[in-house]
Amino acid sequence: MSNVFEKAVSRQPNEHLSDQGLMPRHQSAYMKHHSTETAMLRVMSDALTAADQRRMTLIGLLDLSAAFDCVGHALLLQRLQSTFGLSGTVLRWLTSFVTGRSQQVAHGGQLSPTQSVLFGVPQGSVLSPLLFVLYTADLSRVVANHGFTPQQYADDCQVYTRLTSTSVDDATATVDRFSRCSTTSKPG
Repeated sequence: MSNVFEKAVSRQPNEHLSDQGLMPRHQSAYMKHHSTETAMLRVMSDALTAADQRRMTLIGLLDLSAAFDCVGHALLLQRLQSTFGLSGTVLRWLTSFVTGRSQQVAHGGQLSPTQSVLFGVPQGSVLSPLLFVLYTADLSRVVANHGFTPQQYADDCQVYTRLTSTSVDDATATVDRFSRCSTTSKPG
């Protein structure tokens, strides 16, 4: 029953985000007319275009581990309001949906103390994929600000650049620059 209710509730934010052009451009998961195929075709097309221009493409493949468990509730709700313009009943309902959850572990007949869950979106939920996509929407902007091209599919991200030289030194410097950027960039 909750999935039926979530589907009904998700229509309003989905329509708003689509109508306002707010859905992340470089994310191919969980959106109509997008798939792993569209993500792959974009990356391949960019690489082939670069090859036609006698440039090579250097690509890094990132997989965010336990990604859905890492969504910070406070930051998600702030982004939903400030970046995506969700407010009123929709924002209150989404706040209620992601906050106020708790967990407890049973082991060897013993129960741990109950702990509040401050991170993560509910697994198997209809809304969780959309919330994850919106939570990670700034990733594309950060990647582009460092001179790379992003393409995402759910928690997988391809980050690539096209080089004008085929020298190993240029490629190594580019990898080093990306490595420094990805380890020093802070979410926000």
